[in-house]
Amino acid sequence: MTRVRVLATTAILVALASVLHAVEALIPLPYIVPGAKLGLANIVALYAVMTMGLGQALAVSFLRTLLGSLLSGTFLNLGHYLSTSGAMLSTLVMYLASRTRGRLSVVGISVAGSFTHNVAQLLTAAFLLRQTGVLFYLPYLLFFAIPTGIFAGLLAGRVVAAYPQAGARGR
Repeated sequence: MTRVRVLATTAILVALASVLHAVEALIPLPYIVPGAKLGLANIVALYAVMTMGLGQALAVSFLRTLLGSLLSGTFLNLGHYLSTSGAMLSTLVMYLASRTRGRLSVVGISVAGSFTHNVAQLLTAAFLLRQTGVLFYLPYLLFFAIPTGIFAGLLAGRVVAAYPQAGARGR
């Protein structure tokens, strides 16, 4: 794959992830567990992991969180740091999990990423707020990580199956 194609594919994935991030913010979810989301933008990150490799997937995740925070006016506040830490660490874990592809399905990889996203966000919050009490919220978020991870994994699996050659595997 040429550098131009990698750059263009990465830019398209960043744009798609940013749109999904914005659309997800508009979806009214019942606030049973504040902060629980569908993770639509993580579908794009998982797709990048599966088709382009770690470098491009991390770029997609980082640029998506950067654009999202700039457009929502949350740049460099707590929400920005929570979003970035969750996205980056979950992308790394999804990449590592994808390396065991024969043992873990796309849905399993997605659930691992969903769990990691929540853990990273709460650890970041505990660190920045200097308050470990937020970690008591973890079981509630992990409970929602299972269905949202399954949902994102099913969609990402379908997209990877339909468009397996969109990016060069950078593994």
